Amino acid sequence: MTRNPHPDAALPPAPATATPPLRLTGAQALVNVLLAEGVDTVFGIVGGKLSPLFHALSREPRIRFIGVRHEAAGPMMAAAVHAGTGRLAVAVGELGPGGLNLAAGLGVAFNNNLPLLAVTTNQHRASSYPHSGVFMDLDTVAVTRPLTKWNAVVHDARRMPELARRAFREALGGRPGPVHLDIPQDVLGEVHAFAADEFDVAPGRYRATLGPRPAQAAVEAAVQLLRGAQRPLIVGGGGVVAAGAATALRALAQRLNAPVVPTQMALGVVPSDSPHFIGHGGIIAGDSVKHAFERADVILSVGCRWSSWMWDARGALARRHHRLININIDPSSLGQAALHEVAMQADAGEALRDLLAALGESTATADGAWLAELRAVRAGHEGQLARMVADPDPVMHPAALAKALGDALPADALAVYDGGHTTFWSNDLTPVHEVRTRFHEPGMSHLGYGLPAAIALQTQFPGRPVLNITGDGAFGFTLNELDTARRHRLPVITVVHNNAAWGVIRMGQKAGLGFEMATGLEDTDYAAIARGFGCHGEVVTRAADVAPALQRAIASGLPAVLDCRTRFVPHPAVGAFVGMNKYGFASLTRLDPP
Repeated sequence: MTRNPHPDAALPPAPATATPPLRLTGAQALVNVLLAEGVDTVFGIVGGKLSPLFHALSREPRIRFIGVRHEAAGPMMAAAVHAGTGRLAVAVGELGPGGLNLAAGLGVAFNNNLPLLAVTTNQHRASSYPHSGVFMDLDTVAVTRPLTKWNAVVHDARRMPELARRAFREALGGRPGPVHLDIPQDVLGEVHAFAADEFDVAPGRYRATLGPRPAQAAVEAAVQLLRGAQRPLIVGGGGVVAAGAATALRALAQRLNAPVVPTQMALGVVPSDSPHFIGHGGIIAGDSVKHAFERADVILSVGCRWSSWMWDARGALARRHHRLININIDPSSLGQAALHEVAMQADAGEALRDLLAALGESTATADGAWLAELRAVRAGHEGQLARMVADPDPVMHPAALAKALGDALPADALAVYDGGHTTFWSNDLTPVHEVRTRFHEPGMSHLGYGLPAAIALQTQFPGRPVLNITGDGAFGFTLNELDTARRHRLPVITVVHNNAAWGVIRMGQKAGLGFEMATGLEDTDYAAIARGFGCHGEVVTRAADVAPALQRAIASGLPAVLDCRTRFVPHPAVGAFVGMNKYGFASLTRLDPP
């Protein structure tokens, strides 16, 4: 017989009360994933169909929204955040024209391997994909597909955590780059239940955060080449910066007694006053770089994809006869455009640390005169620039402006180089001592990148001077963002090389077919435009006045424009720049590099 339990007998414990699910909109779910990834800045323009997202952002104090004046600036800004800090940022755009405008900025990120997340909205699901003819219809995924590593439409808010995490995984995995989520308006606003711990997942649980390391056999083969090198040459690319491996690269250069050529995405991997520095930016750095490639016997390329900045008229500066060790996290960059003897698909930092360990403390076998030989050639280039700086013409020489500005920059200043030909002068005459302090946009070479990039850097480094060094033509593309800088109290300083022309285009027209058309940009007062936006503005006509004007601009606490009146003078590297663009013609005639 079964007895009833005594009323005072111990009862089994009651089940724990289940944590109730989170009821969130699609936009709120997206913001929660952004927080988990450490995103702290979103760039864009407010739009009606994006209201659920802006509502979610307005309730989240850990994420700052910077309202721009044109959506193209948003991805440029987000790309600059990663270039300057290694962190990701977000750019948003309204449906239709907002997505079209984003595309221009996405090209900047894509061609420079800079990751970001672009978010657009679209018509509600009942009338999109396929679109039914509502105004502002646009297949934004199709528009941005060539400019992103990965993109997708979020058709259901319940998939938001999954797809947002995949977006970050794609952006940061392998060769980094921008990604895009297009989210119909009703998906942003629809409410669903999510597990209480859904957003507690750390990024390391859904994407790789380390490596990869190189194969041991590749390290051994590379070390054998390096130990026997008489004239080694190191090329440091943007992958070194992305991996935080500048210190390791400098140590390897010292161990090998080797010169270093930083690419335009790697300014500062060796300081410009280092005994290993022979010029940066590739072929535009002058004869020392050309001479180095002509004479080197072993080349170590780290995180460089061998774009045309590293070409001449015969193709990649690393020739078939060179013994090239190529390190890149992206397998498609191994063997294109430079053939290698040893290839490592690896993170730049992991590869450099393994090479240093395998080399041990062995003494370099390099010819002791090799580095001195290249430094002497570099000194000749610097002497040519010095003579240009001293030019007595009353209209300021661009070299004199660049040198005066380089001398006047505060030690902790950040500088963005914008404008085509103008960047050559900055490249040579602006000192650089550390990575992530000087910034080019070589991949797309999008004129107007400078001001958006400087504004973004100022959001990340509020206590440091941030300069946009640009040409007058380039400045015209995005000078409307002066309003963004003023509204958000971001005191960026723009220095305009104002020669009142599309200078290098005018030179090409006259030299090529002997004509001139539509190259004049006369009679614009950029300082007055700045004052119209509520910013500080000055006209500067003498190199001696650059430093005092810069000090006044900094002291103003406002966004500022120094309109510096110069004349057009071709940079010494213009011929090499023209030559690098002729390789396509040479290849058609089967002119193979030796």
